[in-house]
Amino acid sequence: MKTELLHINFTYQTNSGKEYHIPLSYQLFGTELFTAPIILINHALTGNSDVSGEKGWWKKLIGEGQVIDTNAYTVLCFNIPGNGYDQFLIDQYEDFTASDIADIFLRGLEILKINQLYAIIGGSLGGGIGWEMLTKSPSLSQYFIPIACDFRTHDWLHAQCLVQKFLLDSDNEPLQKARIHAMLCYRTPESLNQRFQNQYNQEKKRLESEDWLVYHGNALNGRFSLQSYKLMNHLLMNINVKENLLDRIEAEIHLISVDTDLFFPPSEIKSCFEKLKEKKKNVFYQEIQSIHGHDAFLMEYEQLNNIIKNIL
Repeated sequence: MKTELLHINFTYQTNSGKEYHIPLSYQLFGTELFTAPIILINHALTGNSDVSGEKGWWKKLIGEGQVIDTNAYTVLCFNIPGNGYDQFLIDQYEDFTASDIADIFLRGLEILKINQLYAIIGGSLGGGIGWEMLTKSPSLSQYFIPIACDFRTHDWLHAQCLVQKFLLDSDNEPLQKARIHAMLCYRTPESLNQRFQNQYNQEKKRLESEDWLVYHGNALNGRFSLQSYKLMNHLLMNINVKENLLDRIEAEIHLISVDTDLFFPPSEIKSCFEKLKEKKKNVFYQEIQSIHGHDAFLMEYEQLNNIIKNIL
């Protein structure tokens, strides 16, 4: 199937009462729509709908012959409105929360006449949006696989997002600064120390680790807008599913954490699992083992592939 960017246009009123024209963009991969089970992928903070193919950010997981085989499934991914991948930006980003994005995705599915999904899979922010979707529409999906995320923004994550907000509101190189701080949340001390070992770049007169961080700051600044980053950080700061609604979800839930995650600590995800399994039989928990922290869900493909293969 072709993977060009497609659009659905509709008017949406946010939970805060503001009205927006939403050009919801999406991509489809794999078999034609309604000819195979449909898997919805929710992208993370700086991600987009391009999950498979040559430039796909999850191409080691989704594609022909991969664990999520595009010969056997239809894969759908919406762009979070305002992420800029489709050139649509939102200035008043505080009008939106993760709950709004869930409502928008559900509206998109309704317009596409998709009333049943085989699976919803989301990492980080995308998984948080998945939690929001399924508490609003409990019977929507047969499987739910939230990866390195939780159903709400806990104090630690909120604090890191607050630092991000301060950096994004600064005058000088705001996006670069925020990205450098974020990389330290996405990785771990062990990951950086083992990789760089205090190596010094004589040509640039700085540590290799500093050069790596500056590179990531500049790279994101080249492909992502400040408006989009402010919105995404705000959404991450405002995942707020009510705990008493979780047991309404009918999907078989497979929570996946990373044992060294500093952003969404495994202790919180495991706590969610423990509470859910008191009321639900079809809930399971697994951990990716990695020194790399939160970003392991984009790096430890062998482990993630094995876990998802066993689920699907």
